[in-house]
Amino acid sequence: MTPNDAEIAQALMALAETRGKDKSFCPSEVARALAADWRPLMPDVRRVSVQLPLVATQRGQVVDALTAKGPIRLRLAP
Repeated sequence: MTPNDAEIAQALMALAETRGKDKSFCPSEVARALAADWRPLMPDVRRVSVQLPLVATQRGQVVDALTAKGPIRLRLAP
């Protein structure tokens, strides 16, 4: 069963809080934790992440999680 937005948000925030303010994580870590077939879940994870107090980065620069091409990392917003 595909996780809903609330489940994705809960998983994103739980991982972000576990890592703390100074550590980032790959959104695929959340997708992998929520579904065995995790790749189709990635657009939903990115979409939900922009609604949360998270910052997306790519090569150390802040980016928009929805429009960034390639891998991103997420961390708690300052």
